Amino acid sequence: MKRILIANRGEIAVRIIRACRDMGIGAVAVYSDCDRAARHVRLADEAVHIGGNAPGESYLRIDRVIDAAKRTGADAVHPGYGFLAENEDFASACRDAGLTFIGPTPEAITLMGSKTAARKAAMEAGVPIVPGTEEPLGPDESDATIAGVADGIGYPIMIKAVAGGGGKGMRVVTGADELSSAVRAARSEAQASFGDPAIYLERRLARPRHVEVQLLGDRHGTVLPFVERECSIQRRHQKVIEETPSVAVSRPLRLRITSDAAAIARSVGYTSAGTMEFLLDEDGHFYFLEMNTRLQVEHPITEMVTGVDLVQWQIRIARGEKLTIDPDVALKPRGHAIECRIYAEDADAGFMPSPGHITALRVPAGPGIRDDSGAEAGADVPIFYDPMISKLVAWADDRPQAIARMQRALREYEVLGIKTTVPFFRWMLGQKDFVEGRFHTAYLDEVLRSRAGEPFTTPDEERIDIAVMAAAIAHLHQVDKAPAYPGADPAYPGRDTANPRTPEPPNRPEPSAWKARARTEGLRG
Repeated sequence: MKRILIANRGEIAVRIIRACRDMGIGAVAVYSDCDRAARHVRLADEAVHIGGNAPGESYLRIDRVIDAAKRTGADAVHPGYGFLAENEDFASACRDAGLTFIGPTPEAITLMGSKTAARKAAMEAGVPIVPGTEEPLGPDESDATIAGVADGIGYPIMIKAVAGGGGKGMRVVTGADELSSAVRAARSEAQASFGDPAIYLERRLARPRHVEVQLLGDRHGTVLPFVERECSIQRRHQKVIEETPSVAVSRPLRLRITSDAAAIARSVGYTSAGTMEFLLDEDGHFYFLEMNTRLQVEHPITEMVTGVDLVQWQIRIARGEKLTIDPDVALKPRGHAIECRIYAEDADAGFMPSPGHITALRVPAGPGIRDDSGAEAGADVPIFYDPMISKLVAWADDRPQAIARMQRALREYEVLGIKTTVPFFRWMLGQKDFVEGRFHTAYLDEVLRSRAGEPFTTPDEERIDIAVMAAAIAHLHQVDKAPAYPGADPAYPGRDTANPRTPEPPNRPEPSAWKARARTEGLRG
């Protein structure tokens, strides 16, 4: 494997490119019109334009991605997550073109990508599932039939898209009078998101936790489960904070749930990285939910507590190598890790998308801090794709220290030009229920409803941000009017005519310096 094409964009494309670099493998990027100057494009060895801004004109075009791989001499394709990552047709097209697909087989994607088929596989492996339908309910099923099924399961129920994921095509129904309209809405969203209107019904558990198990499977029959991840902090069924290990999972429970996850994967001959998702009720009983046949957004926290590079192992497995990771390393976490998904959204305005130009960006650093990002100062956040710009991860010896470290990192995180969810996370990590580990999948939605639009950004923070922006604009105007430093050659700002050996001009003050000045001088815009 000499060259890998990354069929994705943003932070995950950057992450995969870096793994390729570490392994001495060439990396090829693809990009749409608005991603022409994106970070992943500049970091790759080669980049190929594949179409317009809309995903259907570029990142979802199987033919153009395959053509780009052939033209650049790539011998493998990594799909990342999202877009074509769980598309069996894409995996098959790669195989037919003689390209190694860095992921599971098309057959495994087809089987486990169907939520109802995955539930069957779990039952056959002896793993408990949430009570619900065992067959898809297609668009031809009558309202009366669906109502009878729902009555048999018992309310409240969840309506879910068979081909779903990411909270799309999902509705909660508390009574029979809501069922018909909820079914229509779920079908419509499923069709728009996945091209498949089929749904299934599932009993809604009261106040469950969402716990998942990362897996690696090689081509020699070995399946290795990792310590569980806690994903219960969700907004409208979308994960926003993940951590590992879970405060709700004891060592005996961990061994049972990871053993069952591995049993399902073995039963279907699963290879590459994947994740089994479970619901955990208040009595400590767990139920299989679904499988994601790809790398997860939250994979960095598993890497932080185990020291295992999951992306590199995806590549090694695709090359036919055997898993050599010690099971104790995978199941005995070293410390605690938390991830916050930083979105280009205005949390104070109901989490509305906030696309635009990033005028300044200061990313936190220091011991135990990791930031996986495709964003940078001067970049644009387009309206066409998922608005996540960064995954901020904090690791420490235990959970209280990890929370404190994340809080420090969030205070250092500064973005100008767009709104982000950083103020929301600063607030969230200070909540008593979160600090004490007392939450469930509906916890965040309940809290947000109770706040009734109360802002997360404090007045002092807002005034300081205005002062920061004013100071930044004034400073940049001064820089534009003058040489970079005394003696600089105006034609070559990086060259000092008085001292040609001076390689670079002094650095501009970072946003943190502007913020400090705003505080000390009492600037208020």
